[in-house]
Amino acid sequence: MLKKIVKMVGVLFVLLLVVLLARTLMFRSKQIHVKPVKVTVDVQQLTKHLSQGVRFKTISHQDPKKFDPKPFLAFHKFLQKTYPIVHKNLRREVVNKYSLLYTWKGSNQKLKPMMLMGHIDVVPIAPGTLKDWKYPPFSGTITKTKIWGRGTLDIKLAILGSLEAIEALLAKGFKPQRTIYLAFGHDEEIGGSQGAKQIAALLHKRGVELEFVVDEGMALTQGLMPGIQKPVALVGLAEKGYVTYKLSIRGSGGHSSMPPKSTAIGRLSRAITRLEKNPLPPTLDGPSGKMFAYIGPEMPFLQKMVFANLWLLKPVLIRLLSGKNSTNATIRTTTAVTMFTSGIKDNVLPVHASALVNFRIFPGETKKTVKAHIRNVIRDKSINIEIFQPQFSSNPSPVSRVESFGFKAIERSIKEVFPTAIVAPNLVLGGTDSRHFSTICNNILRHIPLYITPKDVKRIHGTNERILIENYANIVRFYIRLLKNSQK
Repeated sequence: MLKKIVKMVGVLFVLLLVVLLARTLMFRSKQIHVKPVKVTVDVQQLTKHLSQGVRFKTISHQDPKKFDPKPFLAFHKFLQKTYPIVHKNLRREVVNKYSLLYTWKGSNQKLKPMMLMGHIDVVPIAPGTLKDWKYPPFSGTITKTKIWGRGTLDIKLAILGSLEAIEALLAKGFKPQRTIYLAFGHDEEIGGSQGAKQIAALLHKRGVELEFVVDEGMALTQGLMPGIQKPVALVGLAEKGYVTYKLSIRGSGGHSSMPPKSTAIGRLSRAITRLEKNPLPPTLDGPSGKMFAYIGPEMPFLQKMVFANLWLLKPVLIRLLSGKNSTNATIRTTTAVTMFTSGIKDNVLPVHASALVNFRIFPGETKKTVKAHIRNVIRDKSINIEIFQPQFSSNPSPVSRVESFGFKAIERSIKEVFPTAIVAPNLVLGGTDSRHFSTICNNILRHIPLYITPKDVKRIHGTNERILIENYANIVRFYIRLLKNSQK
């Protein structure tokens, strides 16, 4: 009997191995095959223009009293002077004083318009870090291979890059069939409520319905995807929602010599501990799952086998992804306790305790379901739960489709300019201005082929922001190809 059981187990093991291998071999690449396209651009001129553009201190501040309108208005004039053909042929509108909307009317009004986006504002220089900059942050210094300055990565390159592309196309007599909008908000770094949101409202009022939108969010990465040596061009199909909940509780107060069994701090601390130990459940559905379907076939054999057999190995993959902060954020709504306030003196019992808990909401969840999760986990009805600064909160964006015309146009354009790149959909963990356009567009894609390595990640919003001249030239080439590929 024992021999029969061992034999049966052996047969089952062999069958399982055969199934795993067969599924791995049938796990085919989703990469399209297109011929590279040579696109001629004036590298010296576009380098000069971006250098000039980053010199304008178009800084967003959370405190509206610190807002300086002069650099924004000066930047507007700079664009008019630098791109004369664009401003002769496109309709230009100033929205809410500092944001810009351009319209390049197409010849076929039956085609839904498309939109390219960017934002004029940049983040401030962190106090005490100015001495750490290799070149002054608003100098626009040009070296042999790079352009230095705030906005070279985030994200004046999108504004100037798209205008460079259109200026070049107009100079060659190109006329679009599909109407093209350019939307450049002025306050993306503080939520976009006065810029992009107002542009979206204006277009909605006019009855505009867009075929697709292209904004920042994901990039052309290398060295960020374990097991893949080639560059990976990630295209964001959606972005997470954002909400911070304030948890608060009142205590009895009094002298610390006669304390209760648990103070307000103790009770709230227990609730916070429960939240950290019980995060919202992970999932491989949605944009992250689609990413694995695209990158899995490009990985070494053993890793490829895992992605080809998620029917069996999904728990293993989820456990691995949950183990790292960077990958854990791609598969669930994250929980981050960011502030705790209580107490006035070491010998006085606290009358009040509060904590702020930030959640980045995964598609499929909402602010409402997150609140229900908090209440269910902390199991303490005496703790009040309310949204902190609701004006900055948002649900996840709708998820765009990889089958959409816009995704296909972006995919083809990337391959034409960056032929060795692997294209894959993904989820954007942060927020962009594009979320404001979900009322007038079902397919919002977040990608600019900005070359990012592990060393470059900290430069975004950080010190020594700079872009490779060659990469910026290729971004302009990408925009040119995208505009042409979008006319069909």
